[in-house]
Order: sequence, then C-alpha cells, then structure tokens
Amino acid sequence: MKLENLSLEGLSFSAPQVLGGVRLVPLVRDTFREDLRLSRRAYGEDVALVSVNPKITYMGYVPHGLVANWTNDGSAVFGTQFETAKTHRDGKSFNGWITARGLLRMARREHRNQLRFLPLHVAMEGFLASHFGGPSIAWTEYSKQVKRSGLSPRVEAVLPGRAIVGLEDALRLFEIHHNQVGLLLFVADSLASVFVVPHPEDYKALHHTLISDFYGDLIWHHGLFATENEVHPTPIDSSNIATLKDLRREIDQLRLRWADLSTSMAPSLFERKLNQHRVYRFKPFSLKRFITDLDPNEENFIGEMILSDDGALQYLKTYRLSAAQTRRAYLLKMLAATDWNLDACATLLACRKSELVMRLEKAGFGYLLHQHVLDSARSKERKF
Repeated sequence: MKLENLSLEGLSFSAPQVLGGVRLVPLVRDTFREDLRLSRRAYGEDVALVSVNPKITYMGYVPHGLVANWTNDGSAVFGTQFETAKTHRDGKSFNGWITARGLLRMARREHRNQLRFLPLHVAMEGFLASHFGGPSIAWTEYSKQVKRSGLSPRVEAVLPGRAIVGLEDALRLFEIHHNQVGLLLFVADSLASVFVVPHPEDYKALHHTLISDFYGDLIWHHGLFATENEVHPTPIDSSNIATLKDLRREIDQLRLRWADLSTSMAPSLFERKLNQHRVYRFKPFSLKRFITDLDPNEENFIGEMILSDDGALQYLKTYRLSAAQTRRAYLLKMLAATDWNLDACATLLACRKSELVMRLEKAGFGYLLHQHVLDSARSKERKF
C-alpha cells in the first residue's frame, strides 16, 4: 500500500448546478490527452459472477464495464468505441430465475491496447477482500468455519443511482460544459461521488452512467430528506466593474471562489492521504484502487483511478462508505493489526474484551466467534 493525497491538478471547477438536494460541480480540463479513451460496454443480466481467482468469486450488480483503449507512442486513439455485450464476447450468460453473466477478473486485458475493467467494483472487491482470510492463528474464540474459510461470504448492500431522489432529473436537465471531463456529485451537500474521465467526448458518452452506478444507503437517505441548499460564495461586487476587462476579472475571481467552496465541502477526500494499491499496469498508465484511513470519526471513501506515468489523473470514480461500513472495516483492520487476538485488540481500542465481542456482533461479525464466547460477553456486559 502507498500513502498519497488525491490530486485534481489540471482540472478546474465550474459553478455548481443545483436541483433540490442534488449539487453537480462540473470538472473541466483545458488540455487533455488523445492517447487514452474510455467507452462503455453494457451488460443486460441481473448480476455478474466475477472469477477473482480460482478460490474466490465476486457476485454483484454490474450494469456495465469500461473499456480503456490506448496507444503506447502518444498518438491519438480513434474515437470512443461504442460496444455492448452482444457485439463483443465478454464472459458467459446464464439464464435461470435470475440472469447472470460470468466474467474473468475485475480488470482483463483483451487486446494489446485494450483493457476491460468493472467500474467501482475494482474498488469494492478490494474493500470486501480486505482481511478476508480471517484469523492467521487458531485462537480458541473463533468458530471452525471462520478458521477454515475466512470471512466468506462477505456482503455489502448498495443501491443504483436511479433510486436517489433528484439525481436522474439533475443529470438530464443540466448542460454538459465545454471540455467537461467529470463532476463532483453532492447530495444534501454531502460528497457522494467524484467521476473523471480522460476526454470530453468520453464524458458525453458516459455522463448518464452515474444513474446506473451504485451508491450506499447513506446517500439514498440524504436524497430522501434533502432540500434546496443555499451554499454560495461571495457574489460579484458590481461597484468594481467599469469595463469588460473588469467583468472578466471579477468572473475569474468568482470561479476561484466556487472552486475553493467545492473543495472545502469535501475535505475528507481531498485533504487525507489514501492507501493506494496498483491493480493493473498498462504502460504508460496504471489502474489503482484506494481507500481512506477508515477513521470512524471522518467520512470515508473507496475508489479507483487511472494515472499516467507523469502522475496526472486520467480516470477517477469514488464510493462513499456509510458509518456502518466504516465500522465493519475498521474493526477488521484493528483485529488484523493485533493478529486477531481479542484481548490485544480490546486493549488497542481501549475497551473491554466483552465490549469488543458485542461490537463485532452488532457489526454483523457474530458468526466469527463461538456461541459460548458471545453468551459470556452478553452476560458480562449486562453488569455494566
């Protein structure tokens, strides 16, 4: 894992577009590369079964994949390729009481200069696989099932973007800016997602995929109760304007204030170091996934990105973790840090062992432990 900050250098912020509780902040790139393009590959099945390795299968809602086409010599890729699962063989389709598509790997090289990967699932698979193997030592408190097969299965529930009140209308009604390559999506002024692609033409083709992306239940709840927000920077002072040059200067200053406001609304993502892990290398680019430090007192994110060798961000997609998801991941992180020793973990967390056991059960990890361990912990906690 590599610790680095997320940088949006080379991208500029436009004024937000607000509809009810949904705020879209367009990201514009004045100069962009022509040697990397992204396109969508649609899948028509209900779910996908992804073979991560011979022992692990990932099952999830996968409405589409992204296909990266690039050149090694810096020459332009010819346009955005429009593909569907029917026009390009990608895995096998299965029919039953639900339809499913079997796929190989989260990121799979299909041709010399073509890579197919599953957006957001690259990040989510890494999140679910974190400490997936379970205890490395046969502590007596843990169940035989966990010692034998780890945390399998591990599950997180998500919702498609169309379930978020106002999002579909906002994406349909607001214009796409000249040279726009991405956006920051806020729901109830809480950062829900950041989406960036390499080229403006790619963004035009992928703009509405935000509806089929998945989000946590926290963002869904924000959408239900959000109202029109009134967050604005200091407006232009007309008394300072006498010429067109003055007007241009004031507009430029207003844009800077909008950018500062937008970044200040998401400090939990842009002001923290991220744990990064390279998933696939396709020279001169790298596909990476990342996760914040899982501080339970902060907002936390997972995501994936493509960086060029000069460090410039070419692609980015993030997912906001809920407080419950953060707690689950944080507990597993602390257990792994203490070799899954419950006494040592309780000391690290400054709590009683019985309290830690109850926290594990409440987080959905009660199956990790023997029943007598759970019963003993409940009995002890009743005395406090």
